[in-house]
Amino acid sequence: MTSALDGVKVLDLSRVFSGPWAAQMLADFGADVIKVERPGRGDDVRHQGYPMPDRNGAPSRETSSFVAMNRGKRSLTIDISRPAGQALVRQLAASADILIENFKAGDLRRHGLDYDSLSALNPRLVYCSITGFGQTGPYSHLPGYDPIFQSMSGLMSVTGVPDGEPGAGPVKAGYSVSDLTAGFYAVSAILAALRHRDQISGTGQHIDLALLDAQIAAISHIGMNYLASGKLPARMGSASQITAPFRAFACRDGHLMVAVGNDSQFRSFCGVIGLPGLADDARFDTNPKRAAEQAELSRLIEPAMLARSVTQWNQALAAANVPCGPIYTMDQVFEDPQVRHRQVLGSVEHTALGSMPVIRNPIHFSSTPIAPGLPPPMLGEHTAEILRAELGLSADEIARLHAEGIV
Repeated sequence: MTSALDGVKVLDLSRVFSGPWAAQMLADFGADVIKVERPGRGDDVRHQGYPMPDRNGAPSRETSSFVAMNRGKRSLTIDISRPAGQALVRQLAASADILIENFKAGDLRRHGLDYDSLSALNPRLVYCSITGFGQTGPYSHLPGYDPIFQSMSGLMSVTGVPDGEPGAGPVKAGYSVSDLTAGFYAVSAILAALRHRDQISGTGQHIDLALLDAQIAAISHIGMNYLASGKLPARMGSASQITAPFRAFACRDGHLMVAVGNDSQFRSFCGVIGLPGLADDARFDTNPKRAAEQAELSRLIEPAMLARSVTQWNQALAAANVPCGPIYTMDQVFEDPQVRHRQVLGSVEHTALGSMPVIRNPIHFSSTPIAPGLPPPMLGEHTAEILRAELGLSADEIARLHAEGIV
């Protein structure tokens, strides 16, 4: 059975999270992704995260962060700072459908590997540049990592404990949300550009994507709240500014997340927790009123929630169709029966590590299912294979390039 992107060739010149995440999704969809890395060191993310255990359970050189972003790819090492390495990338780009890079704006132009240079060789190339601030503007030359864009997008200003409470202050999300958000936008843009090329224009185009722009767009509902009201959104902890009760409540043995989204659910919730009168209280009978008075509403609800365990409340509320869920730790995530049923956790056979766990792509296609694909590659694992098959180089030519430190 074919995959959705069978026959599509991707040249992944990106590093760390945003670009590799996008390229990994394309690999999941069946594209042939060639990851270009620096000889000797490779992607920076090979040196971040926890070491993956080898076949004997001992720490290996492969890291959890690299594994999370790079399944399904082949690794080719090229020193793109040298003319011979740049020539190899040009040859590969000449037959590629997609190129993804996340170098600082202007860096690849100095190497003759920018969109203008490569599209002259391959007009059908879809070239996606992912940077912190974009290709234009007063900050376009600046470097940046995920927390910078969480902070500058306004996300951190609405994340964390409210002012006046213990531990108050802005905090970042617990994962690289700006990086991965940009990666998702990149995949959407790339697929749109491919369709335009194949169905309309016959030519590729350049995609300019900034992490800052992507993160601002991703919290557009927060931005629109401000633009509509003129009021600065505040940190709410686990609560919502526009819906209530929509927060974590302490139970007898832990916390349960409750997400009441409408008046009907609120009435059901009040009945289950033994406070049916709240649903008819004029202070709380519509969602805007509940959101405005949620401090008082929470004060009334909290004692009732302490009476039972997380499991008891979760079962009782779910039976009444009130959205809720336990706050899991990662070990609990993978043991949940729904997660197990959906086969979110899979495995692949790694060249050096043997069978290893992977978190699978969550998309389920009816006609083009996502196959397990290649394991995350070791550094330069496919260099000779790619140079031979894609560029027609001989064993002697490859050996010479290796001896010269080009590959």
